[in-house]
Amino acid sequence: MATVEIIMGSKSDLDVARPAATVLKEFGVDVEVKVLSAHRTPSEVSALASSALERGVRVIIAVAGKAAHLAGFIAASTPLPVIGLPVKSSFMDGMDSLLSTVMMPNGVPVATVAVNGGQNAGLLALQMLSLGDKVLMDKLIEYKQKMREKVIDSNEGLEI
Repeated sequence: MATVEIIMGSKSDLDVARPAATVLKEFGVDVEVKVLSAHRTPSEVSALASSALERGVRVIIAVAGKAAHLAGFIAASTPLPVIGLPVKSSFMDGMDSLLSTVMMPNGVPVATVAVNGGQNAGLLALQMLSLGDKVLMDKLIEYKQKMREKVIDSNEGLEI
């Protein structure tokens, strides 16, 4: 049973999805990854999204490029939070994916991260999950503190 489900529109999106799965696993969160297309397998996407809550999924990350309707299609089929992760395409440098993901109608929200922003998709899912999990929240606080320290430490020996 996955706590976060990552659904990719194509297997070619795996390199963009991988950082999300990596950060989630580093925090001990169960992740399941699947390839399903809003355009080529709509029945399967609908069934997966509509059964996600009862299967124990708590957040869905939808990874898609070009006409990236996957996140919105999923969001229309589940009460769970959906994070859209647009993929940079060769056609419009990812702008098509970004706009297709972020421009949702009222009533069908999709949280959207940067084009190819896999790590941030994973971190946003962690932040959502941590609202009901003190242990996870403490790990996130520690993670952010380490990022802060790394930036501050980068000033040591800095010369021009």
